[in-house]
Amino acid sequence: MLPWRLPPRHGAKKRPDPYRVWLSEIMLQQTTVAAVIPYFEKFTARWPDIAALAAAGEAEILAAWAGLGYYARARNLHKCAKLVASEYGGAFPDTEAELLKLPGVGNYTAAAIAAIAFGERAVVVDANVERVVARLCAIDTPLPGAKAEIRLAADAITPKKRAGDFAQAMMDLGATICTARSPACLACPLREYCAAFATGNVEAYPVKAPKKARPHRKGRAFWIEQDAHVWLVQRPAKGMLGGMRAFPDDGWNARRDGDGQLPFSSDWQDTGVAIDHIFTHFSLTLSLAATESSVAGESAENGEWWPVKDLDKAGLPTLFRKAASEWMRKRKS
Repeated sequence: MLPWRLPPRHGAKKRPDPYRVWLSEIMLQQTTVAAVIPYFEKFTARWPDIAALAAAGEAEILAAWAGLGYYARARNLHKCAKLVASEYGGAFPDTEAELLKLPGVGNYTAAAIAAIAFGERAVVVDANVERVVARLCAIDTPLPGAKAEIRLAADAITPKKRAGDFAQAMMDLGATICTARSPACLACPLREYCAAFATGNVEAYPVKAPKKARPHRKGRAFWIEQDAHVWLVQRPAKGMLGGMRAFPDDGWNARRDGDGQLPFSSDWQDTGVAIDHIFTHFSLTLSLAATESSVAGESAENGEWWPVKDLDKAGLPTLFRKAASEWMRKRKS
């Protein structure tokens, strides 16, 4: 059973902890269940309630989040925790409308928390539910244009009572039976009601618009080492990987390549490291240059020396963690 769920025997007698529901839903945004489970368990062990999370520093939360991606979620997580602790007396609001006022909580997340944690009738539509409903009703409008139509259809079948159980059942149906590829229609409890099944081409739904080509960018990062310590900077709060510790780089982003310029004069080495990484809106090839040097001038601002042997504790984003791992592997070989 998923660690944020209550065992079935509780039924309607006990509600899940809103904190755990909220935390899981934020983590699950654009992220698989398998990836989320260890992070959820780590977070709830370290910060078991909203007060503990609100009292934590943003840097701690970002470091614990490292590797899960979409780091704006972690910053909003902290903002939301502090707001709930200070403005709501440490208790989550229990209506969809109030939940929507919280940082990082959008329409889907507000509906999910309201339905699952508080039993409010709310229409919960994630990617799995979207697929189930599109097939159930054979909605042939291409996504994303079909979203409003799918939500109306989901609204029509959402019950007044136990809307949270219904939502979770629909999510599970989409995740395990009504899958994107090779759906197990013969095992589906909704098969006789499914308009897509009747057409004999279930996988044609939901209809998707042609994908736009993902642009490819190139950039450089810089490994600056001195006395078994490596120089790390904190990325700007806004933008890619905002607020995270990282290696200095040459300014690459989703819109353009990096400028390739070295940050200062030194005896730089081409490490031969080139990391390919895919972000939501672009892909990147990141190369790594290295030097043994002190850091001075503008380059010395907003940074810190970090022990190389403890680099795994720095909370680096996956991209930079992969580059560091590859460079250290090369140095040992």
